[in-house]
Amino acid sequence: MPEVSGYAAQNAKSALAPFKFNRRDPGPKDIKIDILFCGVCHSDLHTVRNEWTNTVYPVVPGHEVVGRITKLGALVKKFKEGELAAVGCMVDSCRTCESCKEGLEQYCEAGFIGTYNTPDKHLGGMTYGGYSKSIVVDEAFVLTVPKNLELSGVAPLLCAGITTYSPLHHWKVGPGQKVGIVGLGGLGHMGVKIAHALGAHVVLFTTSPGKKDDARRLGADEVVVSKNQIEMDKHLNSFHFILDTVSAPHDVNPYLTLLRRDGTLTLVGAPEKDPTVTPFNLITKRRQFAGSLIGGIKETQEMLDFCAERNIVSDVEVIPIQEINEAYERMLRSDVKYRFVIDMKSLA
Repeated sequence: MPEVSGYAAQNAKSALAPFKFNRRDPGPKDIKIDILFCGVCHSDLHTVRNEWTNTVYPVVPGHEVVGRITKLGALVKKFKEGELAAVGCMVDSCRTCESCKEGLEQYCEAGFIGTYNTPDKHLGGMTYGGYSKSIVVDEAFVLTVPKNLELSGVAPLLCAGITTYSPLHHWKVGPGQKVGIVGLGGLGHMGVKIAHALGAHVVLFTTSPGKKDDARRLGADEVVVSKNQIEMDKHLNSFHFILDTVSAPHDVNPYLTLLRRDGTLTLVGAPEKDPTVTPFNLITKRRQFAGSLIGGIKETQEMLDFCAERNIVSDVEVIPIQEINEAYERMLRSDVKYRFVIDMKSLA
């Protein structure tokens, strides 16, 4: 088995550092991808620091992978050597349950196989992610990269893009609808771009007045400072849909009151502290409080094609792998617009 260079954390308090490990040789339906760019997701930080209490060390993060195909299994039909390809949050699933058969592998009843920190059925141990030189993935979980998009900006689409596209698509957001996006971070800025491209009237909610100009540049029609009750009250009972992208603990009830009858508030951020919902904020207007998790492979490809048609990519800051620990600290301070992406040629 070939040895691969990457970056790993050895425990919850250690910095990410160089690490060598084995990848499998491509099987008949596998694709080997040399990684060009890997996005940095807040989930990476949660996992590295064991904030979800499920990390198995050493852990190699990274599930926003864009690269070039360098080797194909004999039975691979959809791809050719030399083509660009992408891998998101999943590298496998049971493929037999109802969700998988419907193309909703993210809801696999056996649990999907994550790109990292999930039991590896091929080699044993755990899967290792995209903070590495290369990756080997079954072709059924490999995505085609549109040729017209900047590759570094494509990488975060594999998580931030599909995490926001999927609920906007599922709840049929489009022209004539008033849609709110809570938070202007890695997820939120993609939510604004995609909701705008879908034709909705987009309102961005932020705690930071300084983000108003940037929100409008990204496609927001209005910006509301959520700490300002007067501004919030102007929008009572008026939204068809609100997408909450905030991962920090916060009160969801003020946003529920902004929904019109039969409106939906969907969480895609994952705060450490469970939100508390006041029942009458749901009952009185038949409102829905929901959640959503990434998207299936078919829908993720659909999202990439949608972004290609409208020239949408993430706003990124490209860094060498040697700056990843500093990037994590900056991410905690919201000191990035709006997503870090690692240029993997920096990895020796």
